Amino acid sequence: MRIDKFISEQAGVSRSDAKTMLKKGQVLINGSIVKSADAKIDPEKDIVTIGGKKISYRKFMYIMLNKPDGVVCATRDGLSSTVLELLPPELRRKGLFPAGRLDKDTEGFVFITDDGALAHKMLSPKNHVEKEYIVTLEKPAEKHYEELFASGMTIDGGEECLPARLTFTDNPQIVRLILHEGKYHQVKRMMEAAGNKVTHLKRIRMGGIELDPALSAGQCREITACELENLWE
Repeated sequence: MRIDKFISEQAGVSRSDAKTMLKKGQVLINGSIVKSADAKIDPEKDIVTIGGKKISYRKFMYIMLNKPDGVVCATRDGLSSTVLELLPPELRRKGLFPAGRLDKDTEGFVFITDDGALAHKMLSPKNHVEKEYIVTLEKPAEKHYEELFASGMTIDGGEECLPARLTFTDNPQIVRLILHEGKYHQVKRMMEAAGNKVTHLKRIRMGGIELDPALSAGQCREITACELENLWE
C-alpha cells in the first residue's frame, strides 16, 4: 500500500495533508524518515509513526457510540450535529457511517463502522439481529401489550411488523422491547397502535453487544474483537 493512502485512511486526513506530512519529514517507517508519497509499505508488518505517534493499521473500524438526544444518525447534516462529529480525532477516518439509525430524539447505542459488508449483513432482515430498547411511556403499559407485540402488529399504513418481545419492569411506564427489524419510527408507531405514546427511547443492545454503561451520552469507544464475535448472538 502507498504510504500516503495508508496515512489518509488510518489517520483520517486527506491525501494532500498526508503528502504535506511526508514532505515535512513527520512520517517514519520502521524508524526511518520517508518523504516520498508513493513509498510502499506492508500495513500489517511495517511500523508507521507520525510526529512520534504510532499509527496502528485497522482494515475496518467498529465503534460503539452512546448517542445523545438531538444528534442525527448521518454522515453529514446541514442543520444538526451528526454522530460522526462526536468521534474523537483518533477514531475518525474516511468511510465511517452509522450502521442502522436512531431518530434524532432517541438515545443509545449506535454502531459506527466502515465495513460495508458487515453493516449490510447486520441490517438484512433475514439475519434478525436483535435490537433492545428501554421505552418510557406516557401511560402505564397494559397487560395485553406482551401478547399484542408478540403476535406481530400491523401499524399505521398497513405495515406488518415481525413479532417483538416486550417485557415489563418495576415501573409501569417503562418497558423493554426487542425488535428484529428497523422500520421508520417503528417503536413509536407500534406504541401508538397500542394506544400509548413514547416519551423517551434508548437503545441498549444490538445483537449480543450491550451498550457499555461506562459511556456517558456522546462518548464512544472501539468495539472489541470478542464483542464483535457476539454480534450475531
